[in-house]
Amino acid sequence: MSAASHVNDLHYLRRCLELAGQAAVQGEVPVGAVLVHNGRILAEAMNQSVQLHDPTAHAEIQCLRAASASRRNHRLPGTTLYTSLEPCLMCAGALLHARVDRLVYSAVEPRGGIASSVPELLKSMRHIHTVEVDNGLLAAESAHLLHTFFRSRRG
Repeated sequence: MSAASHVNDLHYLRRCLELAGQAAVQGEVPVGAVLVHNGRILAEAMNQSVQLHDPTAHAEIQCLRAASASRRNHRLPGTTLYTSLEPCLMCAGALLHARVDRLVYSAVEPRGGIASSVPELLKSMRHIHTVEVDNGLLAAESAHLLHTFFRSRRG
């Protein structure tokens, strides 16, 4: 990864953490996502499953929906999705269908995440499309936000 790419990744992941913080304030699991194309943010979102009474309203899905609607296209080639938490199976499937080129996430989700837990899903040559995956930047910050949120819920 180049130094410029690293700086850009940090910039967008910081925005994901801001969105995740907003989600936590609203009682949602603190996850934020940003979709970027050629250095321009196409969409950003946070988890909204509780507010919308929708189990599919994860930050990544909401972000892909917004970008697809604004581009009037269900395909999003040449894009990078940044998210504060490793995506689940549903979100990973959406990345493949949308033809997102790259995924960058902060914290690993060992129980429900798929990018590092089951990396062959996004990189499998059995699919029409593959997604490049990078992770670990701002992982401690994201994990701290999640731990704090769940600790406050448990009382």
